[in-house]
Amino acid sequence: MAPVSTTGEAEGGHTVPLLALRGIEKHYQGVYALRGVDFEIRPGEVHALLGSNGAGKSTLIKVIAGAVQPDGGDIRRLDEPVRITGAQAAFKLGIATVYQEPHVFAELSVLENVFAGRELRTRFGGVDWTGQRSRVRELLDGLRMDPDLADARMSDLTVGRQQLVSIAKALVHEAQILIFDEPSAILSDQETQDLFEVITRLRADGVGIVYISHRLGEVFTIADRATVMRDGQVVASAPVSELTESEIARLMAGRALAGLSQEPRPAPGKPVLRTNRLGRAGAFRDVDITVRAGEILGLYGLIGSGADELAQCLYGIAPADTGEVHLHGERITVRSTADAAKRGIALLPRDRKAQGIFGPQSIAYNISIAHLGELRRLGVVVDRSREKSIAADFLRRLAIKAPDVSTPTSALSGGNAQKVVLARQLVRRPELLLLEEPTQGVDVAAKEEIHRIILELAAEGTAVIVVSTDLPEVMALADHVVVMQDGAVRRTFDRGAQSADVLQAAIGTVREEDTTA
Repeated sequence: MAPVSTTGEAEGGHTVPLLALRGIEKHYQGVYALRGVDFEIRPGEVHALLGSNGAGKSTLIKVIAGAVQPDGGDIRRLDEPVRITGAQAAFKLGIATVYQEPHVFAELSVLENVFAGRELRTRFGGVDWTGQRSRVRELLDGLRMDPDLADARMSDLTVGRQQLVSIAKALVHEAQILIFDEPSAILSDQETQDLFEVITRLRADGVGIVYISHRLGEVFTIADRATVMRDGQVVASAPVSELTESEIARLMAGRALAGLSQEPRPAPGKPVLRTNRLGRAGAFRDVDITVRAGEILGLYGLIGSGADELAQCLYGIAPADTGEVHLHGERITVRSTADAAKRGIALLPRDRKAQGIFGPQSIAYNISIAHLGELRRLGVVVDRSREKSIAADFLRRLAIKAPDVSTPTSALSGGNAQKVVLARQLVRRPELLLLEEPTQGVDVAAKEEIHRIILELAAEGTAVIVVSTDLPEVMALADHVVVMQDGAVRRTFDRGAQSADVLQAAIGTVREEDTTA
């Protein structure tokens, strides 16, 4: 990889940043996503951007990539003021993003992906296949990949190699600023090591790199500088050599986050669910958890931790291939979602739009759709009167704001739509309720209402597992928090634990045995 031409010298001899953002502001309906953010990308430097869920990292990256327009502030490229009005404008400024899940055309070749939309042309106007192939082979060789992969189909490559092709696509168009968004979350250890070697060479060639990760071990391995964000603001920016893991964890968590709720709660009952060395290849391994009647267990982990996959396994979406599941003391095998439902296990999915909502259909339809067998008269005709009665009862119990149960679910706010999906799981009170990101994308008021509902369900004896990347949410709801990392249980915390300790367990590099703090 040849060095890129990136910098000028400012007066006094210091290097001009490739990109400098000053006082960046962005708000949505009066809520600030970014508040006075300063951020620099320097040539030949890996700048780690850190922060918990909702800190503002994604919004800042979208501003740099041109996907979001700031409401205030100043952006300069090599000390010249610029406006990044979209992806094309970012491309012309030499800015490219490598996402966690590569954006590729799976059925096209590596060569076609690298030049997609920006093909080289011959003097007669046709595609210069010879020139493109030569350039791609050169780039692949520089990335320590087999040049013959230029003609391979993208779908035949591993995710790690697809990421390297994304880097090649950026480099072929002379990108000087590369943004890596959680690049290692779905990579193997060897693929991550290969990626780090590429980043090291890019840094040596003068490319400015933004590296976003929740894995602090990686930050201390690859980054030169780190900026920590919280609540839309920069709370610290310093060379990595001047920071420690525990200090970054405290900065990310902040004092505003309390420990586990200390409100008195009824004593839990007998164990409802217990797993013994539960595992599924490539997702999680040796998971031992127990949740009792009337108890809320928090499963907390960052992207790629295995927490979501564990919940989906317990609901029969992707069954385990090792270990045991016990329900009320009886060993069971949950092979499908129908099997889970028969055993009294319910799931509120993470992606309610794709997995939970029939948008054009009514509230009544969305609540009853999983229970039509119980609503049929003589096993044939659905009792619409009873369907509406049940839906109206949940409208009242869950405080769903809608004119009536015939309202299309697509007309509801995010929080009310979430409550409709939750109502569907509660028509028959579940023995075990699995909640994936229960308040993702809802406003503060709706979040409080959903939390109230969850606490009431537990008080009535339901065993609840909350899977969330929202640390304040987990700390507010859970009686115990199980922290997962890289597919394994890292540590278990009882009520009274501190947020910074939980966060550090999720992002730390020192592996510990499953302990209770």
